[in-house]
Amino acid sequence: MKIGLVYPQIEFGSDPVVIRDYAQTAEALGYDFIVAYDHVLGANPDRPGGWQGPYTYQNPFHDPFVMFSYMAGLTQRIEFATGILILPQRETAVVAKQAATLDLLCDGRFRLGVGNGWNKVEFIALNQDFHTRGRRIEEQVQLLRRLWTEELITYEGRWHTIPDAGLNPRPARRIPIWFGGAADAVLRRIARLGDGWMSNARRAAEAQADMEKIYKYAERYGRTPDEFGLEGRLSYKGANPDLWRRLLGEWEAVGATHMSLNTMYLGFDTPQKHLDAITHFAETTINN
Repeated sequence: MKIGLVYPQIEFGSDPVVIRDYAQTAEALGYDFIVAYDHVLGANPDRPGGWQGPYTYQNPFHDPFVMFSYMAGLTQRIEFATGILILPQRETAVVAKQAATLDLLCDGRFRLGVGNGWNKVEFIALNQDFHTRGRRIEEQVQLLRRLWTEELITYEGRWHTIPDAGLNPRPARRIPIWFGGAADAVLRRIARLGDGWMSNARRAAEAQADMEKIYKYAERYGRTPDEFGLEGRLSYKGANPDLWRRLLGEWEAVGATHMSLNTMYLGFDTPQKHLDAITHFAETTINN
C-alpha cells in the first residue's frame, strides 16, 4: 500500500521555499505521493442569499497543475494526485493539455483524481452548468482519454465538439483517472470508467461496502476487481502511532492500494508544525 500526504492547502501559505521544503521533505521521508485539493474561486459567505460550505474566499488554494509542476522539478520519485479536480467546471481540452504536460514533466508520476464538485457559485463564475455536472463528467473522461491517445480527433458529443484536431505533446502513457464521491451514481461511474476510487470514509469498513458495490457494478461492464485502486484518508489527529498502524492494517485488509495522511484542521498554525507532523508519522509508522 502506498502512503501519501494531503497537501495542507488552506494552512500552509504561499512561500515557494516552504512549498519546496514540503515536497522534498515528503520525498526524503519515504512518502509515495502528495494529494492536492482543488478550488478556483471561493464564495463570500456574506453574499446576497448567504452561503454555506466548508471553504470561502478566505481559504487559499494553489492551482494543482501549476503547484505540482513546481514540485516535480524539485523531486525525483514522489508522485502527485489531484484529490479531486472539479472536472465539470473546467474546459476538457485544457485539462487534457495541463495533465499531459504535467505527466511528461514529472516522468509519469501523476494521477488525475476527478469529481463533480459542490460549489454552485464557483460553477456560475466559471460559466459552467452546475446541474449537468454528473452527466458531463462522463463525456469529459472519455474525451480526455481519446485526446491523450489519438493523434487527431473528430468528436461530436452533447457538450463537446472537436473538428479534426489533436493534442501535442501527448502523455507517454495512459494517465490514471480516479474518482471521488460516494453517491450510488458515482460508484456506478467508477465501475464503468474509473481506475480507482478516492474514498472519504473514516474507516475501512465503511469504504469496503462501497467498494463491493463498485465490483458488483463492474461485472456488468466486463471488468474485474484488480482493475481498481482504493485510496483512504487518515487524520494525524491524536498523534497515536499504535492507532495509525491499526487503521492502516484495516485499510490494507479491505484492499486499499493507497492511503493519504491529512494534517489539516488540527490547529497547526505554521508550516513547520505540518512538517514536524509528517516527520513524526513517517518515523513512527512508515519507517518503523
